[in-house]
Amino acid sequence: MVEVGLAFVCALVAWSATAALIARTQREPRVYTGAWVASSVGVAIALSAAFPGALLEFSDVTFRIFQIGVALIGPLMAAWGAVEYAVDSPRARFGTRLVVTALTIVPLVVLTLDRLRGRYDSSYPALADHYDLIPKSVLGLVHTFAALALIACAIVAVRRMGERPRFAQHQLTVIGLAALAAVLEILVARVGLAVLGQLMMLGAVGALWAALVRSQKPPRERRGRGRGGRRRSAAPPRDTSEADEAEQESQDFRDQEEDGVWGRRRRKEPEYDEYDDGFDGGFDDEDDYDDYGEPSASPRQSSRLLGIITIYTLAEGHEDAFDDCADEVVDEVARREPDTLLFAAHTVPSAPQQRIVYAIYRDQLAIEEHEQQPHVMEFQRRSSSHVVATNVIELALSGASANDNLAHMLMPR
Repeated sequence: MVEVGLAFVCALVAWSATAALIARTQREPRVYTGAWVASSVGVAIALSAAFPGALLEFSDVTFRIFQIGVALIGPLMAAWGAVEYAVDSPRARFGTRLVVTALTIVPLVVLTLDRLRGRYDSSYPALADHYDLIPKSVLGLVHTFAALALIACAIVAVRRMGERPRFAQHQLTVIGLAALAAVLEILVARVGLAVLGQLMMLGAVGALWAALVRSQKPPRERRGRGRGGRRRSAAPPRDTSEADEAEQESQDFRDQEEDGVWGRRRRKEPEYDEYDDGFDGGFDDEDDYDDYGEPSASPRQSSRLLGIITIYTLAEGHEDAFDDCADEVVDEVARREPDTLLFAAHTVPSAPQQRIVYAIYRDQLAIEEHEQQPHVMEFQRRSSSHVVATNVIELALSGASANDNLAHMLMPR
């Protein structure tokens, strides 16, 4: 009865964790998250088949469902998700999808229709006890592909170590968790392991959960910072030819460079009138005045921009931890908040324990939306343990002048 109760609890926990994974994936749908959710579903299906098997002994139907879930879908989807996560090459990903499709359909047909042998009991059945040569060979091919794919993903991550060490280490951790899930699933499918097998399958679901959660929170490469917050370049100096070539690049490309202190990207405003027909001979400036010779207001300037300066005083020794939190939130604001026009985090060389965050918003609604963003609330939660005092100054922009080289002034390179 202990095995029956444990099988029921494990199946319930697996489905609950899978449902939570599905809900989390819907926030940021990706191919690799979908693959890992499918792997978790395979394990949950296998555990669901194990409960009646432990209660009434396994049968042909429950054995087939169990092996399809834990021996086929689980490791194959875990490995595919790792490839989609780690590999950048579109050709490699497309080729992997073709192989995964073939290794899903053909083994599924074989495992469903092939003749079974042997007697069953209430313990977890190993695939070699009831499958003949063809199903065992097909599953061996699936497991070999999963192992090779995971090894290839690890090699890809290691090759990134020189250029992006923090991100590469993060990727290796995620790939390792996916590999752990695949190994646990393959062991249970091939050996059985009775009660231990149930716990190992729960461990596989937990590893998939951890891999998915970590993959959605990638680190950013921190630029070199000396003591007191002064930045130093981490890249080697370029030669003269590279510098000359960079100077000749178009203004559009330069406007896409990072212009926040830690990663804010500037959005270039169009330099032409959206009603310009191109045949005005350059005299459209007269349209900026109404009939009485006064400048006409632009619709975009009808609402005054708003700004907020936040001054943080940090606990001694917590500077780097706070800077890591700031790195992440600046990156998220840049990617997700088009109405936050500027979001820059500054260090203070004369006061190493102070940090200043300066933000400009399009309007009041943009401020409210910013404060409700999950990454902003997460920043507030994580940084609160590093901050001893906070001072907030609200601004209403009444006039401004900005040079085209503002990005380089904010963050000299």
